[in-house]
Amino acid sequence: MGRLVPAVTRALDILELFLDGDGTLSAPDIVRRLQLPRTTVHELVTTLAARSYLVPVPGEPGRYRLGVRPYQLGSRYAEQLDLAAEGQQVARSVAETCDETVHVAILEGTDVIYIAKVDSTHAVRMVSAAGRRLPAHCTSVGKMLLASLPEDELLARIPDGTGLTAMTPNSITDPAALREALAEIRAGGVAVESRESNPDVSCVAAPVRDRAGQVVAALSISVPMIRWSDERRTELGQLAAKGAAELSGRLGHRGVR
Repeated sequence: MGRLVPAVTRALDILELFLDGDGTLSAPDIVRRLQLPRTTVHELVTTLAARSYLVPVPGEPGRYRLGVRPYQLGSRYAEQLDLAAEGQQVARSVAETCDETVHVAILEGTDVIYIAKVDSTHAVRMVSAAGRRLPAHCTSVGKMLLASLPEDELLARIPDGTGLTAMTPNSITDPAALREALAEIRAGGVAVESRESNPDVSCVAAPVRDRAGQVVAALSISVPMIRWSDERRTELGQLAAKGAAELSGRLGHRGVR
């Protein structure tokens, strides 16, 4: 790996300061926050403004905000994003940490479609495949995605009185019971499914958000019942949330700072 260029590092440090606060800064603000010489900051800000990375704030002399160039770069990055490919990479990292099967799924109608999957190395593990479709209400990823829908959209997809398909004796089949479960998921931020899609497997899932903050997918960890416990559920719930946050970050979501 080559040597880092100090001037470039400092210029990037300046740009990243604009991610916080109200998005405007003066040269003295930058000097104070980065502890850099005033002359260095002045030269860097002048250069960034000349290249449209920064622009003066109208009516506020000496203050700057981000210019059009960072937006153009971000838009090009977003155009090149592939949710399935990014999901596969993050799923692999999560699976390496816990050695359990990890999925990333999206919602289509009232079903989930798995778009990425990494297997556990254990002899006893969940058997599934990317591209598989399952009823959303029977899976942790599906319940996570349903819980993220506005109430009117959820009602349109699953009207009251609808008979829900059961995959196991533990599957939720009553829309009212499902709505109660989804309310708990919204409150807790993590979805848990215990033997609802497979009598021998339990799962935990967390939401994946895009740069606008919308839930576009969910990441889950599936565990055979022989390795499942309350302690393991808590541990894997935290890991699923961490993996989902990493994937969200790759999609441009900044999260809560």
